[in-house]
Amino acid sequence: MSGMRVTPVEVGLVGAGPWAATMHGPVLAAGPQTRLAAVWARRPDAAAELAVRLGTHAAASYEELLDRCEAVAFAVPPDVQAALAPRAARAGKALLLEKPIALDLDAARALADAVAESGVVTQLVLTKRYHPATRAFLAAAAGFDATGAQSRYLHGAFLGGAAATGWRLARGALHDLGPHLLDLVDAALGPIDDLHATGDSRRWIELSCRHRGGAVSQLSLSGAVGLPASRAGIELFGPSGTLALDFATVDHAECWPVLRAEFATAVRSGVPHTLDVRRGLLLQELLSRIGG
Repeated sequence: MSGMRVTPVEVGLVGAGPWAATMHGPVLAAGPQTRLAAVWARRPDAAAELAVRLGTHAAASYEELLDRCEAVAFAVPPDVQAALAPRAARAGKALLLEKPIALDLDAARALADAVAESGVVTQLVLTKRYHPATRAFLAAAAGFDATGAQSRYLHGAFLGGAAATGWRLARGALHDLGPHLLDLVDAALGPIDDLHATGDSRRWIELSCRHRGGAVSQLSLSGAVGLPASRAGIELFGPSGTLALDFATVDHAECWPVLRAEFATAVRSGVPHTLDVRRGLLLQELLSRIGG
């Protein structure tokens, strides 16, 4: 089997903004497990420019994109993804989804329902989860007796630049950074049974979680503090000491090739990734419990 050549997955990219141009597009075009079949965006000029740079086709419509691919990757705001992804699922296309999967719980449920009805494979772009350091941390956490945890994701990207986009400025750190930390504390400490928030998501928000096994976690989130570099990570505390993961050791450039390979494997095998739309729905449910 290892010597057999596997046909690359034909992926259509929705979006032509900064994230699509710097991450999704180049990674999917690089292969070898995937081939970028086409790009479509609401701004035809941006789609055409990105398609030329990546050596692929600019689709004139979303329908044309679907006709040209077997899987769709989304690099658009959550509400746009939530509107378009169910159509791709009903067309039988595998989905590579950004987090959060929507901006509200009803839209997230509608997307998850469309996936369940169509039976297509899905996978979330929770980038840090694909890095060896994160996986080593979670493996160690499984055997660590944790009574509490502190985590943080702090940067100033919302103060200006490519990340200071409409939905991020409106919703703040809770929707953009929150899924990363909620996913990690849930994976490291067990399911979150209780969740409370204090603060303003557009400035600084604190989340307090109680986990099913009795552990407690604290999450600090802000995208609006002046820092030369982001400060992010998670540290578990217990009778035996501590266990930590510093996101400074997690390079996105090392995550994406793993993500691409595992997405292609899921599509070809038909076996859903563990980080699929159901995980996205769980995170959306947590966000909704604190007004997100």
